[in-house]
Amino acid sequence: MTTKELCLPTNDSVRAPYGLQIIESCITCPHRQERLFCNLSPSAVQMLAAITSPTTYPKGATLFIEGQASRGVFILCSGRVKLSTSSAEGKTLIARVSEPGEVLGLPATISGKPYELTAEVIEPAQANFIPRTDFLRFLCENGEAALRVAQQLGETYHAAIGEMRMIGLSHLATEKLAQFLFDQSAEHAQGKDQVRLVMIFTHEEIGQMIGVTRETVSRAFAELKRKQLIQVKGSALTIPSRVSLQKLIRS
Repeated sequence: MTTKELCLPTNDSVRAPYGLQIIESCITCPHRQERLFCNLSPSAVQMLAAITSPTTYPKGATLFIEGQASRGVFILCSGRVKLSTSSAEGKTLIARVSEPGEVLGLPATISGKPYELTAEVIEPAQANFIPRTDFLRFLCENGEAALRVAQQLGETYHAAIGEMRMIGLSHLATEKLAQFLFDQSAEHAQGKDQVRLVMIFTHEEIGQMIGVTRETVSRAFAELKRKQLIQVKGSALTIPSRVSLQKLIRS
């Protein structure tokens, strides 16, 4: 597995479980400037490092469960985490997949209410845990950090609206899948119309993200391939033209 550099509040670089390459100083972390919450002043990062507890997690580990009393937040340094909610009938809806730099469990920790989602690790990850009391005190003493929290909550809100629009206003499963693939390809596009990406989600997981069944996802994939809007070979998926795919979404 490709090694990743993580930000942890200690000194020397060490090899962690699951093949993760750890950089143990938040101050010298090369990713800090790229991440919304981590991009703080040196003094604020030092205070943050003093209250965090870093841990590595294997695929399938659960950080917190929907309905559980909020204990605090997890700053995701590496890996990805699936955030989902379930109904009493056992149906699951994936709200989103968190990327490195996101603070998980933020709304519940600030409001004092139970976690509203379940957070499950989908690839080996490292996260810094901060107890709720320490995190709230840190925000009270650091206006800069509080602003970063407000910005992340705003981004989460806009992402939730986007998900609602995709699930509620798109009538056809092919449109929902096209929107999902268009969004997934955005970070790989970099101004290019043709994009190739590796899909890490099963058809069932995609269905849980766009609000349809696994069988419906499979039929939607077949329809997009028939229209030559995507090409699939194993886990590799190519979008020949993002412009053409977007036209389907807007049609």
